[in-house]
Amino acid sequence: MSKLCEGRVAVVTGAGRGIGREHALSLAAQGAKVVVNDLGGGIDGSGGDLSPAQQVVEEIKGMGGEAVANGDDISSWEGAQRLINTAIETFGDINIVVNNAGILRDRMLTNMTEEEWDAVIKVHLKGTFGPTRWAAAYWREQSKAGKEVYGRVINTTSVSGIYGNLGQTNYGAAKAGIASFTIIAALELARLGVTVNAVAPVALTRMTEGLGAAPETDEEREMRSPRWIAPIVTWLAGSEAAHVTGRIFEASGQTLAIAEGWHRGPSTSPIDDPTKLGPVVADLLKNARANAGMDGKDGSWPQSTLAK
Repeated sequence: MSKLCEGRVAVVTGAGRGIGREHALSLAAQGAKVVVNDLGGGIDGSGGDLSPAQQVVEEIKGMGGEAVANGDDISSWEGAQRLINTAIETFGDINIVVNNAGILRDRMLTNMTEEEWDAVIKVHLKGTFGPTRWAAAYWREQSKAGKEVYGRVINTTSVSGIYGNLGQTNYGAAKAGIASFTIIAALELARLGVTVNAVAPVALTRMTEGLGAAPETDEEREMRSPRWIAPIVTWLAGSEAAHVTGRIFEASGQTLAIAEGWHRGPSTSPIDDPTKLGPVVADLLKNARANAGMDGKDGSWPQSTLAK
């Protein structure tokens, strides 16, 4: 039985630890040659250390696979280009881009600094754009040269972005942006034969260990293991998923689901007098689905927090 990603070349950002590490190992187990990218910084993005990426490379080689470490900053234009070039120069091609790298600078909006906003937007949103853009440019040139293109982009959004979470306006805005980026990039790159999808993972990693209650049992800890995210990412990277694009998947040890995105709800004819809008908007709201909460379910958005 052939492996899902046999002979393909993959880049995984933020692959030194946690979810990214699981992605890199899973892709390698399914036959991909992997560029393991990790700046090796703290969860706030500070510092740098190539050793986590190198350790994953050694794990892959120990499995009989092929991998190389890369420590470029994917939130920089030049760093993103060097990352994609590393794959092409080392393995002769680039087929799969998994944009996973991220940081946290959680703060309530009234206390958030400009630097905390800019850092998170840069790493998550620009750090998704850069590698994707350089890979897409390569695939376009391959297509123009008459070569068959095998391209897969798998981005990382979050339930914080698509549903909303207190204290994460910077992180949520970046992750919501990634969800929209995914849909639009899927439309643009379809003509090249490239698919673009995203996952919204829920897992216990060093980025999330301080958020919410800690698991109390081995079963709870296993349900929150990052290993549950890698299977859908690996499948999306494979040939079986050639027909799937522009989709957002929720993945955790408790569920695998598709987030359905924005749809137009109740509507009415336009009104040009603002004094007449009150009862009309009330009727629209009465018939509209309530915002989903972090569990993705109707009516669980904490509307009780609104001032009375």
